[in-house]
Amino acid sequence: MLSNKKKYIVNGNFGIKAQQIQFADQKQEFNKRPTKIGRRSLSRSISQSSTDSYSSAASYTDSSDDETSPRDKQQKNSKGSSDFCVKNIKQAEFGRREIEIAEQEMPALMALRKRAQGEKPLAGAKIVLMETLGALGAQCRWAACNIYSTLNEVAAALAESGFPVFAWKGESEDDFWWCIDRCVNVEGWQPNMILDDGGDLTHWIYKKYPNMFKKIKGIVEESVTGVHRLYQLSKAGKLCVPAMNVNDSVTKQKFDNLYCCRESILDGLKRTTDMMFGGKQVVVCGYGEVGKGCCAALKAMGSIVYVTEIDPICALQACMDGFRLVKLNEVIRQVDIVITCTGPEPQWEASLRTPELTWERVRSQVDHVIWPDGKRIVLLAEGRLLNLSCSTVPTFVLSITATTQALALIELYNAPEGRYKQDVYLLPKKMDEYVASLHLPTFDAHLTELTDEQAKYLGLNKNGPFKPNYYRNSEMREVSGQQAGELAVELGCEKLKQLPIGVFEWP
Repeated sequence: MLSNKKKYIVNGNFGIKAQQIQFADQKQEFNKRPTKIGRRSLSRSISQSSTDSYSSAASYTDSSDDETSPRDKQQKNSKGSSDFCVKNIKQAEFGRREIEIAEQEMPALMALRKRAQGEKPLAGAKIVLMETLGALGAQCRWAACNIYSTLNEVAAALAESGFPVFAWKGESEDDFWWCIDRCVNVEGWQPNMILDDGGDLTHWIYKKYPNMFKKIKGIVEESVTGVHRLYQLSKAGKLCVPAMNVNDSVTKQKFDNLYCCRESILDGLKRTTDMMFGGKQVVVCGYGEVGKGCCAALKAMGSIVYVTEIDPICALQACMDGFRLVKLNEVIRQVDIVITCTGPEPQWEASLRTPELTWERVRSQVDHVIWPDGKRIVLLAEGRLLNLSCSTVPTFVLSITATTQALALIELYNAPEGRYKQDVYLLPKKMDEYVASLHLPTFDAHLTELTDEQAKYLGLNKNGPFKPNYYRNSEMREVSGQQAGELAVELGCEKLKQLPIGVFEWP
């Protein structure tokens, strides 16, 4: 089934971190917009907290203690606190410098940080976007959602600042769940919001501490996998709190998936394999936002790119963009690289962990999987997310993602009773567009404003939102029964209200 030529197997999908949040009962208004900031402005106190779980392959490490598990160490920060578990607290100063560098590429979070100095709309909350949400008034506990994605030095800097951080790069599966439990199972600490990435934190609380949901007001989920799990819970009638799907926010999805992966796919492959892309034959499985970004980057580098798809709409887009649509078995014998952009599959790595196959570690995140006849593939990040495990995520993308998450938390937590029921919702388009507008000053961009006559003709408010709530700049999305009814009202489709759960929403 395999040629003698090495094949590189990559999971190119994007995913970030599991987070946990608790908001106090105090609610405050958050109606004013943060001040705009200039292209070069810098705040030393803004959070780059997301980066510790979002990436990097270039993490600084102290080789002297690499052999010792962080769980076996007794560490304290300068304040005497030991409520954390990181690789090496001594890396805190180095991590703080990394945070300060990253601040320059996080305009929206910096704006929120500046605004929070006075209003603190999340005063008393206990959260996980760390320093930014802390500035908004929250208290945070944090664990990573990917065993390879933590920046050890940044995690150390946050722990030194007093945040309970439980994560390090290269966790085992047992470490991963232990870290999540250390965030959740704390005496005298009861979360009332969850900020999750991948659904693992939500799953853990459902499984181990279901009574916590009596006080949890909602869930904010940012990944494809986590959102899929929430929709499954909703369909089964098991979702007991409102949930906000920020993965399908248009701004976040474009930057987190399309633009980010357009850069990180090349970065990850170069760091791990040092290959040249010109002339390489590559098959990309899936032509959603992640697949589009990967294909565009590889094509620009001179690679010959094939695409597999199950969705005829995405398949047609691939054809119109100049890619040959194939079935995987048609090209697998000839291609050099296989990139999956279809979501993480838990069984994927397990299918290669068989007695007949030999695993040979080449370097960190790079393994040979060898068949009995000597044929082999080069597997990156053990089949996990390449851009989290083997490359870095651009800080500008993190600014968009984290700002979207923060606004979703504020909206869901401060919403009047009855606005959100036990279902999955999208971030209001007004907020989605607001996230985009906060980042425009970075490019010295100037929006055109509608005249009164134009706004009246288009039926829009001059200040937005400019897209209806059902708008999605991507493939069709499955929606719950509750959302189908809301969609029907907005579209004026009375018959749609009668459809069962599982109807499909079209962009």
